[in-house]
Amino acid sequence: MGLAGGFLTDLRIVLRGRGFRRLFAVRVSGQLGDGVFQVAMASYVFFSPERHATAPAAAQAFAVLLLPYSLVGPFAGVLLDRWSRRQVLLVANLLRAGLVLLVAAALVGGAGGPMLFATALAVLSANRFILAGLSAAVPHVVPRHELVMANAVFPTSGTAAAMTGTVLGFLVRQAVSSDAVLAVATAGLYLAAGLLALSLGRDQLGPDDDPARPSARVAVRRVMAGLVDGARHVGERRPAAWGLAAIGSHRFFYGISTVAMILLSRNYFHEPADVDAGLATLALVLGVSGAGFLTAAVATPVAARRMRKERWVTVLLAAAAVVGIVPGALFTVPAVLVAAFFLGVASQGIKIVVDTIVQETVEDAYRGRVFSFYDVLFNVTFVAAATFAALSLPPTGKSYVVVAIVSAGYAATAFLYARATSERAGQRHDSRRTRRLERAAE
Repeated sequence: MGLAGGFLTDLRIVLRGRGFRRLFAVRVSGQLGDGVFQVAMASYVFFSPERHATAPAAAQAFAVLLLPYSLVGPFAGVLLDRWSRRQVLLVANLLRAGLVLLVAAALVGGAGGPMLFATALAVLSANRFILAGLSAAVPHVVPRHELVMANAVFPTSGTAAAMTGTVLGFLVRQAVSSDAVLAVATAGLYLAAGLLALSLGRDQLGPDDDPARPSARVAVRRVMAGLVDGARHVGERRPAAWGLAAIGSHRFFYGISTVAMILLSRNYFHEPADVDAGLATLALVLGVSGAGFLTAAVATPVAARRMRKERWVTVLLAAAAVVGIVPGALFTVPAVLVAAFFLGVASQGIKIVVDTIVQETVEDAYRGRVFSFYDVLFNVTFVAAATFAALSLPPTGKSYVVVAIVSAGYAATAFLYARATSERAGQRHDSRRTRRLERAAE
């Protein structure tokens, strides 16, 4: 039986449970709405005939998309362990349905700017609570022996629903040419998700009573302290520290390249008024980049068997430096497609290796806190990159200076990472650590 067959079999098994079916319906309807909403916002920001796509607009869009996951995410669990999760799914979905209707009204009225982005930010922040609440609720609706299957199929089905929503949103956008209509459709899907949550009992999804649970204020302080502890622990584990430094640097330069590719697709390769052609080119660029991600998933395990993992990261960083200049600086569609593919390979390959290094070198008692810190670093550096792009890129996205900065940044990161993670550097670090331990023992 293939992977698809195994997935469908697991899905059929867990869908036998009435509680899981109802929770599944909440997730699928809500994430269908997520996909449609993403199309509406991307279309408004980058591909509206009446608007010019600019680097500052891209920076705003990425901040709205990523900051809720970085800043709200670590604290969502604190409240989900205190509030009725059924009520969170109900109220948060109804709240974001209302907020999206405000977005639709703003689009009809031609309003935009900070108020529109603030509303979208609130929608995505509510989404963070919903996704975390859905995951926390799963053990309450499936038997223990089906939990692994449920956790395998549940988020994957949600991702598939979001992708389906994106396709549907694109088709509707092509048919009606109205971002406001997409927003209204999104509100309807969010409303449906909220009403479907009512089919579950108020206390059916937990949280369970725990007399020893600390107060919310104490728990929030612990979250902050946990992030600091995670960063401190990483600092004491040099392989993990250098890995996070490398991926933080990569995300910065990759973010600049991403904004440039959006602007090139929209404003340079086609007439700005031809938004459909620009959207089609960007879709092609993203598809080729996705192929690079899949290639990295296959190539990285093979490369890691033939060389040190750290060396593979160096190779990927160096390759990113090269393709940024040749062919990236040619500023043609084929050249950008080649660059997008290799940047996709580098991005996913580096992440696979850094994830592995962190898992191998960080003590289990600190792993959750370290990955929370990692998640914040991963997203905030991308937003910082978008901000830099807003200050440095022209509306067309074509800038030889920025290409040189990105390529030089990748090259410098490759050199510094190779030097820091060389076997000789590791031996020196181990020797210094041994001497410290010997002095402490004395």
